[in-house]
Amino acid sequence: MTRIVITGASGNYGRGVADALVAMGRAADLILITRKPDKLAARAAQGCVVRQGDFDHPATLPAVMAGGDVLLLISGTRVGARVVQHQAAIDAAVAAGIRHIVYTSFIGIDDPANPAEVRHDHIETERLIRASGCAFTFLRDAHYADAMLLMAGPQVMQSGTWYANAGNGREAMVWRDDCIASAVAVLTTPGHENRIYNITGPHLETFAEVAAMMADVTGCPVAYHDLSDEAQYALFDSLGIPRRPVDDQTVAGVPWNSDDMVTFGRAIREGFLEICTDDVERLTGRPARSTREMVEANVAMLRAAAGK
Repeated sequence: MTRIVITGASGNYGRGVADALVAMGRAADLILITRKPDKLAARAAQGCVVRQGDFDHPATLPAVMAGGDVLLLISGTRVGARVVQHQAAIDAAVAAGIRHIVYTSFIGIDDPANPAEVRHDHIETERLIRASGCAFTFLRDAHYADAMLLMAGPQVMQSGTWYANAGNGREAMVWRDDCIASAVAVLTTPGHENRIYNITGPHLETFAEVAAMMADVTGCPVAYHDLSDEAQYALFDSLGIPRRPVDDQTVAGVPWNSDDMVTFGRAIREGFLEICTDDVERLTGRPARSTREMVEANVAMLRAAAGK
């Protein structure tokens, strides 16, 4: 049976993939890598191998990947500073004899004009994986609906206004669980070597359309207010959100940095993320869930945030 190595296994994405694989009876085939093994004590009790590993300490990585056949390389959290970390993981995978690397990438990165800061990290990591000699699968995930609606949603509902610099740009936000299900399909079924999948939601929508959707579903007023890039920076500065990434830091539940988010908004505004596919359904056998379904699934939380 193929042994699967998962980096960042204590994060949300890694936990979701491990949950699904354990439920499939694959616990003994999992090698879970985390900076903090104590967070995965329950996984070890389930029969998974849990190993301490840190992208910032490359010499330790080949040993923690030993025995694996396929690596799920979940991208790190330091936007703009991940390429060195990912290079360490890829080098370790090669040294450990891993033959296939599945990487959580990002949509729209082929166009060098895409201004999103995340583009550089992902396109360079994909290049390094191609050069490694390992088979690859790139899961180019769209913007998580969860990130927008569950993290930013409460603040939007409290104020009744969604401030962003995305203009009238459209994107097909995707449920993180659909990204996870797609990864599980790639890890457990044949035929995905040297393939690229764009993992998106089912509909292209503007932020204004999503704000109107939130208002319709919750019965609470929500309006979209378009900002310039400079005004978006100023708003994030006022909230104390750092411009550059800080490990394990969140501000009002938001874990990102403003350089990432502002360039992301610009990429949406300029049309670089206007990508919509049926790859979730092709991989999982069921359609991707919609942004509206995400709002409906969390309507009680959103109404409570609005004081209703």
